[in-house]
Amino acid sequence: MKIKIIGTESLGVRGLCCTVEFDNRKIIIDPGVSLGYIRSGLKPHPLQVAVGDIIRKKIIKEIKTSTGIIFSHFHGDHIPLMNANPYQLSISEIGRIKKDCIIWAKKEDGSNGRMKGREESLIFGLNHDINIAEGRIDKNLFFSKEVPHGMKETHLGTVVMTCIEAEGIRFLHASDIQFLDNDTVKEILKIKPDIVLASGPPIYLEDFMKDKKDIAFNNLLETSKNVGTLILDHHILRCKEGIDWLEKLKAKSNNTVVCSADYMVKNRHFLEALREKLYRDLPVEKDWHNYYETEVFDLYNFLIEGRKKYHWFQY
Repeated sequence: MKIKIIGTESLGVRGLCCTVEFDNRKIIIDPGVSLGYIRSGLKPHPLQVAVGDIIRKKIIKEIKTSTGIIFSHFHGDHIPLMNANPYQLSISEIGRIKKDCIIWAKKEDGSNGRMKGREESLIFGLNHDINIAEGRIDKNLFFSKEVPHGMKETHLGTVVMTCIEAEGIRFLHASDIQFLDNDTVKEILKIKPDIVLASGPPIYLEDFMKDKKDIAFNNLLETSKNVGTLILDHHILRCKEGIDWLEKLKAKSNNTVVCSADYMVKNRHFLEALREKLYRDLPVEKDWHNYYETEVFDLYNFLIEGRKKYHWFQY
């Protein structure tokens, strides 16, 4: 089994996209990208935008050669969008996919009109039917029942976890669980995965997290002590405190705890957590975003400047 993580916060973008290759099959999970439209009153720094462009192209290339696509839920950093903003992946960028490619997703019941619309736009835009994922077994694939996107009964809805077992390895993609629901953690431990790729809690949302930090950390510690490798990324790594949590968890766990960049043996690129610093270090023209959002734009100069300024910047 080969696990390749393509787009997450430690790799420079919002998302939790990966591919899993096994037995002549290639599954891509959550092929979406976002950059966080506003943080600290700032739009994505051009360096982030350049990295986002690179990741989008990588995801499109992987989709073209995949035998299966899985959408854990329909949030804009996990799927291609019909009405994508300039910092997201658009359905129109993807074009044709393989006719025999199978798509699975969490079924939307229509209670959330926006999410139902996104499900329908994927069917229309990709010109493919979508199979219901939750609770289904498909050869090497197993999909969980719906679990909370963070906490139970919020406007964020639910997600489906994907387990792939092949070549003696059991891999679990746990999407946006955030380790805020005890029952979801019990479900993960019941599956007994060897490797878990999951979203940590949204520590950057200070008001939301002020009374939930102990719950989240204890659940993370419990999971890490029972899983050989926990790949922790996404929401938790959008701020410096989340990076500190990752290191604290590594020190306390008896097993391997890494972010996606570590797992892929790449330098860490916490670009959203560093957004204010990027603006200080690499000044941006006042109207840059207006130009970018309305015109074809060359981003290569910002990649060059990033490589000059930061020893860790390797895109």
